[in-house]
Amino acid sequence: MRPGDKVRFVSPASPPDRDMVLRNAEILKGWGLTVDFGEYAFRKWNYLAGTDEERLSDLNAALRDPNVRAIFTTRGGKGSYRIADQLDFAAARRDPKFLIGFSDITALHLSLLRHCHQVGIHGAFSIGPSEDGVSSYTRESMRRALMTTEDIVIGSRPEEPTSRLTTDGMAKGRLIGGNLDMVAASAGWALPDMHGAILLLEAIGLYPGQVDRQMTMLRKAGHLDGLAGVAIGQFTDFEFDRPYSVIDILREHLTELKVPILGGLPLGHGDSPASVFIGAMAELDAKAGMLAIRRGNI
Repeated sequence: MRPGDKVRFVSPASPPDRDMVLRNAEILKGWGLTVDFGEYAFRKWNYLAGTDEERLSDLNAALRDPNVRAIFTTRGGKGSYRIADQLDFAAARRDPKFLIGFSDITALHLSLLRHCHQVGIHGAFSIGPSEDGVSSYTRESMRRALMTTEDIVIGSRPEEPTSRLTTDGMAKGRLIGGNLDMVAASAGWALPDMHGAILLLEAIGLYPGQVDRQMTMLRKAGHLDGLAGVAIGQFTDFEFDRPYSVIDILREHLTELKVPILGGLPLGHGDSPASVFIGAMAELDAKAGMLAIRRGNI
């Protein structure tokens, strides 16, 4: 993207914090971008940011508007999965543009990838309605993804508990996935074929049994067959010091896939997350602790 390009904020999931969205808009304006907002961006209907019809209307209007060059989701939460199969895929194919968001927005990324082969940006400025600040790393990672031609190279962080899942080996393939809850919820209708892909997983606040059930379903239903590798991001709000933790559960399931695994990636709901392209060709080097996306492969 270039200075002067227009971006639009929409709310396809839960209601956002208006002040936070306006602060994020000022950051984008500081990058030279023009910012506007969907008609229902600050609407609230129960735990959703408007009715399904309102949220879908805003998102489809942004997909159809040739002046909008990127679509920022105000937050995740709940609700994107309710409308992910009703997007204007024809408009998305005619005029590809980045959809930016993560967490619940994963359902939209997956659906756009399945129907349009459209690459999206898994990332955000902030991770929840009460988040006050934006880390300089997170901000710069978003700016690089959106407004430069630099390769995206993300290193594993040893302090992230999921770094204990790292094996060895290298893999190449499209990076597909995001939030585990949404990957599981999308199986069978919005989840793209993942043969030859690198699966990205992150999660927040699930019970260990939920992780086990979701991984069991994905694996035994064949959705993980033929993966080239697995990239594990931040698993946030879990008890990692318990005798049988989510790390043990993930290891049990992922070992069965017999592919390289790279954990500890700063992608998700944890401290200072990065931005990465969902649907782009990626290179995973478990031994070096690196996940890379070359601009020529987007």
